[in-house]
Amino acid sequence: MTDTWLAIIALAVFVMAAIQVGAIVLGLRLAKRVEQLATQIERDVKPLIKNLTDMTAEAQRTVTLASSQVQRVDQLLGDLAASAERTLAVASKFVSGPAKNGVALFAAARAAYSAFKDLRAASRRRQAYRSASEDEESLFIG
Repeated sequence: MTDTWLAIIALAVFVMAAIQVGAIVLGLRLAKRVEQLATQIERDVKPLIKNLTDMTAEAQRTVTLASSQVQRVDQLLGDLAASAERTLAVASKFVSGPAKNGVALFAAARAAYSAFKDLRAASRRRQAYRSASEDEESLFIG
């Protein structure tokens, strides 16, 4: 019976050794596949990382350009506002000075024209009155 037990123990040790060898072989295969997968992922991800880096650099360049454009527009609007203020100041001085004189001169010219027109109309009325009175005198018999 000791031989039987020894045979059972030997068979159990053999089965355990076979299982361990199988586990080691499967472990090596698994390690090889994981290494292949890691290599493939690295090969596939490198272009993505490069593209992301390029896009980030392009975005940074675009933001820089946009920022400079915004600064230019801000400066342009500031210059435009200052120019508008200067123009309004000159216009205000013109309105308060020479324009008032010009309006007064225009009013004087209009008044003079009106006066000449009234004189002319009065002269015509006098002539018409004289003509009418001469016509009446020629009709008078006496």
